[in-house]
Amino acid sequence: MARILVADDDVDIRELVEFKLSTLGHDVVAVADGASAVDEVQRQRPDLAVLDVMMPGMSGLDAVRVIRSDPALSDLPVILLTARAQESDVETGFDSGADDYITKPFSPRELASRVQALLTRTR
Repeated sequence: MARILVADDDVDIRELVEFKLSTLGHDVVAVADGASAVDEVQRQRPDLAVLDVMMPGMSGLDAVRVIRSDPALSDLPVILLTARAQESDVETGFDSGADDYITKPFSPRELASRVQALLTRTR
């Protein structure tokens, strides 16, 4: 299947996403912040990244911007997973370069479907 990076500072959310995607056969690497996410995608490019928006230090939005500015990573599919659900937040997420935007609370089944759809579209 796919190698997927998950970045979320909430351990419970991170483990839930990691568990759901792992049970579908994906190889999941999980980190707790945006800077670690950027380091990991630069070290070993995944097939897709799922990033929380609000993390300490570097936010998910900042991480997406860094990823998009790197020519080797600019086409990496990114899903933002966040509690920020205002229309302006969604717009900011897409403007930062995200390919999809999922609001918390979320259905693990919906997340799995969106991950699969994005992987299918970008492969």
